[in-house]
Amino acid sequence: MTASSPTGHARHPLLWRRSDLALLDPGNCVRAPVVIPAQVVRLDGGIDVWDAWPLALPCGNPAPWRDGEFWFALAAPVNDDPEERHHVARIHGFHRVGGRFVHLGPVFTEGFTPGSREWSGSAKVDNGQVTLFFTAAGVRGEEQISFDQRIFASTAALDGDDDALAGWSEPVEIIRPLDRYYMAKHEATGRIGQIKAFRDPATYQCAAGREYLLFTASSAADQGRHNGVIGCAVREVDGTFRKLAPLVDACGTCNELERPHIVEHAGLLYLFWSTQAGVFTPGVEAPTGLYGAAADSMAGPWRLLNGHGLVFANPDAEPFQAYSWWVLPDLTVAAFVDYWGIRDREAREKPKGRRHFGGTFAPFLRLRLDGDTASLADDPV
Repeated sequence: MTASSPTGHARHPLLWRRSDLALLDPGNCVRAPVVIPAQVVRLDGGIDVWDAWPLALPCGNPAPWRDGEFWFALAAPVNDDPEERHHVARIHGFHRVGGRFVHLGPVFTEGFTPGSREWSGSAKVDNGQVTLFFTAAGVRGEEQISFDQRIFASTAALDGDDDALAGWSEPVEIIRPLDRYYMAKHEATGRIGQIKAFRDPATYQCAAGREYLLFTASSAADQGRHNGVIGCAVREVDGTFRKLAPLVDACGTCNELERPHIVEHAGLLYLFWSTQAGVFTPGVEAPTGLYGAAADSMAGPWRLLNGHGLVFANPDAEPFQAYSWWVLPDLTVAAFVDYWGIRDREAREKPKGRRHFGGTFAPFLRLRLDGDTASLADDPV
């Protein structure tokens, strides 16, 4: 699959294949430090929290806000089965100040967005106007949970009289898959790793001012069980987004390349995504971790970091410890505490799962990047 890039160069997706991951030795890869109980700090309000992102300036840095930063994350009331959170997820606001996160409550009023729940996205602020890109999952008012995914944007003014964000505009669907490049049907079974994707919008603005939209998607060209891709679109002069070919094609290798985003560092672009061990095709032994690629420009070619793509994985003793990593321009890395204190997947089942689910912000990590090589920095955040 080939498409013409906005710069006029032919652009081919990076093909992430089993042969690449054969270069990965799970027993000798970079591992995140083990999270200790004192670091699992639950938030007030009786909620579980996951999938976080900052309100960012156009350059990608978190925007200063009230002596700290404004962050978004998915949240849901605590349930006996933590996996049920995906069926009632809402986007909430948080004030990050002094290294702590203070819960501010839901961003949107009940019933405002077009889905039955809200999934991950990204946010930017420019001249006091916030644009929140997000995934609407399901359909508002549906009686049975569905996994239809649509990508929307809504805007608001920063710092209203009573609220941090005031007067959200009616959400607008900004891009649709339509089975050209990207698979339009996302149902599957609803089980972890089997849902087809069109979600997780994140923007990147290059030095020339061109704005791109990245998203987690499934290939329309190969509709097999493992057909994950990282989708891409570019904003046109009229403000609409035009779909481009995927940046990364993992057909036959992996079903989900989640929460893709780009960071500029030392003259290169770094594309990061999160993937769980259970979504790789059978026979591929790759851990849950942060993966990535590098390129000189959006036109590519993209090159897998470390030759196989893995930047770092969860600890061998804690394979489910954290997930949904988000790299900031200063190379610090946010995530949430997933299931910790367990090594086997069965321990995630309720009621054991409730006891082991973190549902809160994880300690920040820091990357070290050197060309196409990536690892964790030695110095703590």
